[in-house]
Amino acid sequence: MATATTYGARDHARAQQDTRVETMPVLPAADWPTPPEGVRSADLVWAETVAGGNYTHKVLARGTELRLTDLTGEACAHVLLYVEGRPWERLNAADTVKVLWNAYLGEGSLLLSDQGRVLASVVSDTSGRHDALCGTSTAARNVRRYGDGAPQGPSPAGRELLKLAALKNGLEPRDLPPSVSFFQGVRVLPDGGLEYTGTSGQGGEVVLRAEQPLTVLVANVPHPLDPRSEYVSGPLEVLAWKGRATAPGDDLWDATPEGRRAFLNTAEHLIARGIA
Repeated sequence: MATATTYGARDHARAQQDTRVETMPVLPAADWPTPPEGVRSADLVWAETVAGGNYTHKVLARGTELRLTDLTGEACAHVLLYVEGRPWERLNAADTVKVLWNAYLGEGSLLLSDQGRVLASVVSDTSGRHDALCGTSTAARNVRRYGDGAPQGPSPAGRELLKLAALKNGLEPRDLPPSVSFFQGVRVLPDGGLEYTGTSGQGGEVVLRAEQPLTVLVANVPHPLDPRSEYVSGPLEVLAWKGRATAPGDDLWDATPEGRRAFLNTAEHLIARGIA
């Protein structure tokens, strides 16, 4: 067979270099065939389609805009954010909900660290089905639900995939806080219970803006409250491009008193470090 020798295996591998695999990053990102409206191809820094049951990760500069798209209505993007070079400052879902007095993510939401600083802002949202309360799935839960939760198995758990993404960025399992998720919604009932509201359908988009240099981890797996007995997870499109961070005078900066304070905290920290 052609790959039975080292030379044969090398030639086979090289022959694949111009073959585009739909679930791998496009390199360079500028080669992505359909950049977002108003975005130059040259400004793209990340272009990838993440298959269901898979993960991805990237370090993004401050001001970068990150668009997640649910291509089929079956994606669920479980996201963790860390300040690049300062992994102890990370997404805090509880403070994101508490400080902003809102349990539901959407356009204008701020994703906060436990130090009262903005990690990312939600620039736009066409889905409206997101969750900052439940976190992602675990191996034990997926074993009970689907019979397997291993990252290389047929029904990978979100936490197991985020562990792999974390390790590739020098992070350990203990560095994984509860994540937020996009494209599968949850509502709080009057009695305090949680109601799974599912997806808004094919083509939902959410755009995040990095307000600090960030390490981004994403696992695309079913929501832990998804009631279906089958492991259903569709492709997630990930695009990011160069932009600028939110600044004084922008509408979002002064949208709420709490948000303004969080932006001021962030600006003070970045100015002292010579980043802004």
